[in-house]
Amino acid sequence: MATTAEIFEEMEKRIAANPAAIAGLKANFQFELSGDDGGTYHVNIADGKAEIGPGATDANVTILMSADDFKAMVAGNLNATQAFMTGKLKIQGDMSLAMRLQSLLQ
Repeated sequence: MATTAEIFEEMEKRIAANPAAIAGLKANFQFELSGDDGGTYHVNIADGKAEIGPGATDANVTILMSADDFKAMVAGNLNATQAFMTGKLKIQGDMSLAMRLQSLLQ
Protein backbone atom coordinates (compact mmCIF):
# COMPACT_ATOMS: atom_id res chain seq x y z
CA MET A 1 0.00 0.00 0.00
CA ALA A 2 1.25 3.48 -0.85
CA THR A 3 2.30 5.89 1.86
CA THR A 4 0.31 9.03 2.47
CA ALA A 5 3.07 11.13 0.90
CA GLU A 6 3.04 8.91 -2.21
CA ILE A 7 -0.74 9.31 -2.52
CA PHE A 8 -0.40 13.11 -2.57
CA GLU A 9 2.46 12.90 -5.09
CA GLU A 10 0.30 10.74 -7.34
CA MET A 11 -2.63 13.15 -6.93
CA GLU A 12 -0.41 16.01 -8.12
CA LYS A 13 0.63 13.99 -11.21
CA ARG A 14 -2.99 13.09 -12.07
CA ILE A 15 -4.12 16.70 -11.78
CA ALA A 16 -1.21 17.90 -13.93
CA ALA A 17 -2.14 15.30 -16.57
CA ASN A 18 -5.81 16.35 -16.53
CA PRO A 19 -6.09 20.08 -15.76
CA ALA A 20 -9.72 20.05 -16.95
CA ALA A 21 -10.56 18.31 -13.66
CA ILE A 22 -9.81 21.52 -11.76
CA ALA A 23 -10.91 24.08 -14.36
CA GLY A 24 -12.59 27.03 -12.68
CA LEU A 25 -11.77 25.77 -9.18
CA LYS A 26 -10.02 28.07 -6.72
CA ALA A 27 -9.67 26.54 -3.27
CA ASN A 28 -7.27 25.58 -0.53
CA PHE A 29 -7.78 22.16 1.02
CA GLN A 30 -6.05 20.92 4.14
CA PHE A 31 -5.88 17.28 5.19
CA GLU A 32 -5.24 16.50 8.85
CA LEU A 33 -4.57 12.77 8.94
CA SER A 34 -4.10 11.04 12.28
CA GLY A 35 -2.34 7.82 13.24
CA ASP A 36 0.63 6.02 11.71
CA ASP A 37 1.75 7.67 8.46
CA GLY A 38 -0.51 10.64 9.21
CA GLY A 39 0.33 14.31 9.00
CA THR A 40 -0.94 17.57 7.59
CA TYR A 41 -1.04 18.07 3.82
CA HIS A 42 -2.42 20.80 1.60
CA VAL A 43 -3.87 20.99 -1.90
CA ASN A 44 -4.00 24.57 -3.19
CA ILE A 45 -5.81 24.96 -6.51
CA ALA A 46 -5.94 28.15 -8.60
CA ASP A 47 -5.62 29.17 -12.23
CA GLY A 48 -5.82 25.58 -13.49
CA LYS A 49 -2.85 24.45 -11.41
CA ALA A 50 -2.49 22.55 -8.15
CA GLU A 51 0.23 22.90 -5.56
CA ILE A 52 0.29 19.88 -3.26
CA GLY A 53 2.54 19.05 -0.36
CA PRO A 54 3.04 18.63 3.36
CA GLY A 55 2.12 21.37 5.80
CA ALA A 56 -0.77 23.61 6.61
CA THR A 57 -2.52 26.17 4.44
CA ASP A 58 -5.12 28.90 4.87
CA ALA A 59 -7.84 26.37 4.08
CA ASN A 60 -11.33 26.82 2.66
CA VAL A 61 -11.91 23.17 3.60
CA THR A 62 -10.22 20.99 6.21
CA ILE A 63 -10.56 17.22 5.97
CA LEU A 64 -9.99 15.31 9.22
CA MET A 65 -9.63 11.53 9.26
CA SER A 66 -7.21 8.74 10.07
CA ALA A 67 -4.44 8.03 7.58
CA ASP A 68 -5.67 4.43 7.30
CA ASP A 69 -9.21 5.54 6.41
CA PHE A 70 -7.81 8.10 3.94
CA LYS A 71 -5.80 5.38 2.20
CA ALA A 72 -8.86 3.10 2.09
CA MET A 73 -10.97 5.92 0.62
CA VAL A 74 -8.42 6.73 -2.08
CA ALA A 75 -8.11 3.01 -2.92
CA GLY A 76 -11.88 2.81 -3.37
CA ASN A 77 -12.39 0.55 -0.34
CA LEU A 78 -14.17 3.22 1.72
CA ASN A 79 -16.98 5.33 0.31
CA ALA A 80 -16.50 9.02 1.19
CA THR A 81 -20.20 9.59 1.89
CA GLN A 82 -20.36 6.53 4.12
CA ALA A 83 -17.16 7.62 5.90
CA PHE A 84 -18.71 11.04 6.53
CA MET A 85 -22.00 9.59 7.78
CA THR A 86 -20.21 7.23 10.20
CA GLY A 87 -17.85 9.91 11.55
CA LYS A 88 -14.68 8.52 9.98
CA LEU A 89 -14.44 11.65 7.80
CA LYS A 90 -15.02 15.11 9.22
CA ILE A 91 -15.20 18.26 7.14
CA GLN A 92 -14.69 21.81 8.34
CA GLY A 93 -15.48 24.64 5.96
CA ASP A 94 -17.16 24.75 2.56
CA MET A 95 -18.98 21.45 2.01
CA SER A 96 -19.55 22.10 -1.72
CA LEU A 97 -15.78 22.41 -2.25
CA ALA A 98 -15.26 19.19 -0.32
CA MET A 99 -17.62 17.41 -2.71
CA ARG A 100 -15.58 18.65 -5.71
CA LEU A 101 -12.47 17.24 -4.08
CA GLN A 102 -13.84 13.71 -4.15
CA SER A 103 -13.36 13.49 -7.91
CA LEU A 104 -9.69 14.46 -7.54
CA LEU A 105 -8.98 11.69 -5.04
CA GLN A 106 -10.08 8.81 -7.22
